[in-house]
Amino acid sequence: MNASTKKAGEFFKESREELRKVNWPTREETIRLTAFVIVFSLIIAAFLGALDMLFIRILDKVII
Repeated sequence: MNASTKKAGEFFKESREELRKVNWPTREETIRLTAFVIVFSLIIAAFLGALDMLFIRILDKVII
């Protein structure tokens, strides 16, 4: 086994050990936080869409 193979093996071993230390969220937390992100994204999208329509109307009034 050469040095790079040993280093790769150590890397994966250490990675697995670190993943065991991770505090994974529960299914309920994941669903709740995912829903929050989706709703927040939709609100921001609606806000930016409204601003875009406002700026287009203002530019139409100024240009025409």
